[in-house]
Amino acid sequence: MLFSKKKLTIPDAESALPGRPDPIPTATTHYVFDRDLQGPLPAGYETAVFALGCFWGAERVFWQQDGVWLTRVGYAGGSTPNPTYEEVCSGGTGHTEIVEVVFNPAEVTFAALVKLFLESHDPTQGMRQGNDIGTQYRSAIYTTSEAQAETAREMIAGYEKSLAQSGHASQITTELAPLDKVYLAEEYHQQYLAKNPNGYCGIGGTGVSCPIGLGAST
Repeated sequence: MLFSKKKLTIPDAESALPGRPDPIPTATTHYVFDRDLQGPLPAGYETAVFALGCFWGAERVFWQQDGVWLTRVGYAGGSTPNPTYEEVCSGGTGHTEIVEVVFNPAEVTFAALVKLFLESHDPTQGMRQGNDIGTQYRSAIYTTSEAQAETAREMIAGYEKSLAQSGHASQITTELAPLDKVYLAEEYHQQYLAKNPNGYCGIGGTGVSCPIGLGAST
């Protein structure tokens, strides 16, 4: 069966599922903020893209952060165009579950969001997050500028040192790459835990604090 076996390696473009030319249907309005889910960004606002396990709980982490104007969940880092949730979960697309965060840099810095990202999951677990296993649960930051990439590199290195000092021996496996494309997830995934307050949330950190470091102003 196509979706019965979880893959722990990312397929290349030639072996990935074919996908489809058109986007899959999704929500039009943000359930928490009551804003256009796909509308234009306000002037001066920026986007950040994070993967930290199941995107239901991950999205809630970010919509609760001051300075965040909008969140939306989707898929990134793979080859299949316009994938469905079932295709992503099969491991055949190469995508991971992401949260796209629109934020006001005058209220919250990208570095502060990276700190929140690192502290909200265990970035050393490879193709899993807790009991959630598969390529779609891998840790990742997809950057939209070289400034974001520099900040993320610096903070990942600093957090790895903090983890080592706390006795956490594993190295960070977070994928860091320029953002290619975000494919928005189906409507029922958007702000899932606001619609289903008792729903599943697999988000949990290491308990180790992340120093913001030199990237604090970015």
